[in-house]
Amino acid sequence: MLTTNPFEDDKLHEECGVFGVSGSDSAAALVALGLHALQHRGQEAAGISSFDGHHFHTHRAMGHVAGNFDRDDVIRALPGDYAVGHVRYSTTGETALRNVQPLYAELASGGFAVAHNGNISNAMKLRRELIRRGSIFQSTSDTETIIHLVATSNYRTLLDRFIDALKQIEGAYSLVVMTPEGMIACRDPLGIRPLVMGRLDGAVIFASETVALDVCGATFERQVEPGELVIVQHGEVRSIRPFAPMAPRPCIFEWVYFSRPDSIAGDQSVYTVRKEIGAQLAHESPVEADLVIPVPDSGVPAAIGYAQASGIPFELGIIRSHYVGRTFIQPGDKVRHLGVKLKHNANRALIKGKRIILVDDSIVRGTTSLKIVQMMRDAGAAEVHMRIASPPTRHSCFYGVDTPERAKLLAAKHDVGGMTDFIHADSLAFVSIDGLYKALGEAKRADVRPKYCDACFTGDYPTTLTDQDDSVAVDQFAMLAERVN
Repeated sequence: MLTTNPFEDDKLHEECGVFGVSGSDSAAALVALGLHALQHRGQEAAGISSFDGHHFHTHRAMGHVAGNFDRDDVIRALPGDYAVGHVRYSTTGETALRNVQPLYAELASGGFAVAHNGNISNAMKLRRELIRRGSIFQSTSDTETIIHLVATSNYRTLLDRFIDALKQIEGAYSLVVMTPEGMIACRDPLGIRPLVMGRLDGAVIFASETVALDVCGATFERQVEPGELVIVQHGEVRSIRPFAPMAPRPCIFEWVYFSRPDSIAGDQSVYTVRKEIGAQLAHESPVEADLVIPVPDSGVPAAIGYAQASGIPFELGIIRSHYVGRTFIQPGDKVRHLGVKLKHNANRALIKGKRIILVDDSIVRGTTSLKIVQMMRDAGAAEVHMRIASPPTRHSCFYGVDTPERAKLLAAKHDVGGMTDFIHADSLAFVSIDGLYKALGEAKRADVRPKYCDACFTGDYPTTLTDQDDSVAVDQFAMLAERVN
């Protein structure tokens, strides 16, 4: 089976999504509903764990939430008024059921289920140390490291053990943990990955995005603050901050691409920010043209902003079919080539003879942009100009985003001129890093630490990258040894 979507193979894939419910007799059903709203964050697998006051129950499956958690028998097998769920796109660990979250283990204190959005950048080093001390890992997921750190901690209470574990890990994490004592939700001290809190009929709900609260009818209360642990026990909510205060660095790509446009991220409408990015792009990189056309669906808000700021009409020049499954059996190269049109096709009557501006959220490898430009030329476009609503992606992400290695990033290999030639466009321009910050109501200054994690654009990583540094050191040592030999 091969994907029929020519625009999915060259995106920065969303990290993961988490959703937790404490204090509802329909906890598992609410989690399933919330995971539907977060499906865009992870389409590889999904799982739900529940606690009925005596026992933990878990159902995990490969594939989408729909088809796995829309059956009454599955939800009935997840009783209890506590439940936590996860949608996964793997950034560490193989694609296998053993890595599907929530991960569950029986500790000395009882059951422990954890759902994690992010990436632990020293997980391999910790894993080696834990295995040396006798830990036996059941998955290849970095998340399991947390479980072993909790299990082997010398602190007495579960909460202290959990905090001890968190203080040993680096990187990005938003976690929702379920234990017999209650539920814990937390974010890393820099708040790289998002997490919000809401309420529904007395239940406390945690989610990666506000849209998941909207879908299940909950009221948004606030975001979980960077470095904060929110503990829910018997309906009581308390907050602790065990880490030294740090200036937050949330991932800027949440506003560019990851979050749904109908979410609120950091008190800002994602849709409004994306429109403003498009407006900034129009001011910075104008071009004479007849139409502004979005690359569906993620390019739509920025294209609207570009059209409004430039005065050039916005039109749907690429039509997406919403009635085709994600996969299609393709028996040969010729059919495979035709299969890409099952989901997206050029609006030929609109495009023919026109000078068009294509607006997309990002360029990763460049292969998708090449296909789109060619699609427009095949439809008769007179000129094809491309405008990208983010700066060039020149660096890999190590915080829970599935980024290709740097050598495969088009912007790491070419300047804008070289990228333009590669995708065969008449012109190509990216919003500047300053323009991106302006769209968020900020100013990026060289003498002030950035307010966001923009490492994929700038290479300014906000944390140490122990595993990556170790890997580079090993590679360099191997190269040196090879030269000596």
